[in-house]
Amino acid sequence: MDTNDNYFKINKATWNDKVKIHAESDMYNLIGFKKGKSSLMSYELDALGNVEGKSLLHLQCHFGQDTLSWSRMGAKCTGVDLSDEGIKLAKELNLELECDARFVCCNVLDTSKHVKEMFDIVFTSYGVIGWLPDLKPWGKMIAERLKVGGVFFMAEFHPIVWMFDYLSDKPIIKYGYMQDDVIYEEYEGTYANQNSKMISKEYGWNHGLGEVVSALTEAGLHIEYLTEHDESPYDVLPNLIETDLGMFVTKDKLYPLIFTLKATKV
Repeated sequence: MDTNDNYFKINKATWNDKVKIHAESDMYNLIGFKKGKSSLMSYELDALGNVEGKSLLHLQCHFGQDTLSWSRMGAKCTGVDLSDEGIKLAKELNLELECDARFVCCNVLDTSKHVKEMFDIVFTSYGVIGWLPDLKPWGKMIAERLKVGGVFFMAEFHPIVWMFDYLSDKPIIKYGYMQDDVIYEEYEGTYANQNSKMISKEYGWNHGLGEVVSALTEAGLHIEYLTEHDESPYDVLPNLIETDLGMFVTKDKLYPLIFTLKATKV
């Protein structure tokens, strides 16, 4: 077995365990979601606008809330995720909410083996690329699945965020901005429920902005913009302060928390 395959296997088991905990968490607010609340945030809504009638591929969709939110807005959606339990719940929600999304369980890097159609939009967001050891096959897959003129959009935590070790009392810079070596963390709880007793065992990789841009441009995509933001829509890091608009910032705003990127297939 390839070393990365073993990392993926352990990550998959952790994400399978997370699904039930996240589905019951305040952060994911599944009750509100079922009543019609969208799980999408301002960055992606502003970037993609009206998606009615468009085909949309959602990469690393967890248990499908964002996929189904796009579906509710009129997009024809396919969601892909590594977790069996995540895809199982996504399919259940799709039926319960009478949406017409499709969900596929596979490693995101293998998407083109399981999904053959081309899409108007490929979308991914928040805590996604850190699970991938190499972004070149990721960029290639995105280009394969996009129609000519199609749009790729991502909203993601900024690489600077992942330089810190958050398991100590005060976050300290521990990891390289462009670190090639795999990072292993083992801790109690999850970002959506820090009081949970589950043990998260996770292998991840750090990717700088240059690597992200290069992976996409080498695959033939044209970068429309890359924007850095000091406000996060999620309160998932220690000691963030909530703004009047419901976003979260660090006390001093010394570094960005989020970046957004939009690209087209030419």
